[in-house]
Amino acid sequence: MKKLTMCVFIDALGWEIYRKYGFLTQLAPNSRRLKTTFGFSSAADPSILTGRYPDEHTHWSSFIYDPANSPFKWMKVWAKLPPIIFDRWRVRHYLSRVIKASHLWTGYFELYSVPFRYLPYFDYLEKRDYFVPGGILATDTIFDWCVQKEIDYYCSNWRESEENILLANKKKISEAKIKFCYVYLPKLDGIMHNYGPFSEATQAKLKSLEMQISDLFSYASRIYDDVSLYVISDHGMAPVHDSFDLMPLINSLPYEYGKDYVAFYDSTMARFWFFNDQARSAIISLLGSLECGSIVDQEEMKQLRVWFPHDRFGQLYFLMNEGILLNPSFMGLKPIPGMHGYHPDADHSYSIMLSNRTIAQDVQSITDIRKTMESELA
Repeated sequence: MKKLTMCVFIDALGWEIYRKYGFLTQLAPNSRRLKTTFGFSSAADPSILTGRYPDEHTHWSSFIYDPANSPFKWMKVWAKLPPIIFDRWRVRHYLSRVIKASHLWTGYFELYSVPFRYLPYFDYLEKRDYFVPGGILATDTIFDWCVQKEIDYYCSNWRESEENILLANKKKISEAKIKFCYVYLPKLDGIMHNYGPFSEATQAKLKSLEMQISDLFSYASRIYDDVSLYVISDHGMAPVHDSFDLMPLINSLPYEYGKDYVAFYDSTMARFWFFNDQARSAIISLLGSLECGSIVDQEEMKQLRVWFPHDRFGQLYFLMNEGILLNPSFMGLKPIPGMHGYHPDADHSYSIMLSNRTIAQDVQSITDIRKTMESELA
């Protein structure tokens, strides 16, 4: 009997979105709310593939403090150029492609809105593609496991359009050789960022995804005797109801960026490194007075499995309350209606697993997805 395990990854399809709209309820009637990891996709995606938390697979935030090894040292010169040109998304995206190609990086890379004058303080973590075996993660992935067990599989090329990804999966399925396919569908995330998680655009995209996944499943069922379907995601998406501009408050303190401290302003989090106690105390005092977020202390970082013995990801972390955007930030200059990256316990942070198979009771986190796939393939 020919069996196929089909794992469909939908970026940012969260539990709250599923509760409101439903999704593939007839084809995949079994559902489970999954807890995500603290951080962004750079932490969550490796956790899905490895079945481990960031403190084990070593990937958390993409930009890390490492001025000695920064590949962006030369960009200090560009800081003098007019920002009206280089703050445009298209220009930044093109420049990101040039930098990525020049360094032969194979992972996902974007400059976003990181100011050129600050880039030389940072290195970039995701230089290699961890969706292929033998990546740079400290632990193995489900694809490494498949190679070791000599299980034929196919993983989508995340660089392609969703249309091409679906066609490529059909082609591999038509050969009837693979036992596992990982179908990567990322567009929902962008739609919810731009229009909000509970928008008409989101609802329309969900309907389209339902038809596409149902079609792919039906196609596979004509070739394989048994098809196990799992729909998973890395995190949810929260509606944004407010934004807060933190940078002017930090800049108003009598301390100099690069001399007294360094900061990286993510969309929902500010990360700090300190070079003297005075700057540390002043910034901690300022952050402690704010109601828009709170400092995540070392003990909680350990509980969330994102504490590291080094300080490349940060020495102090200030996390925004769910629904409040840190804006402008190094990730974007304008507020958007949907965002993720809040506390894993926040309502809209939870991920999801849907299946036409019974989901084991001990599957509670995105780190449990890998063992579910292994169990199907064993």
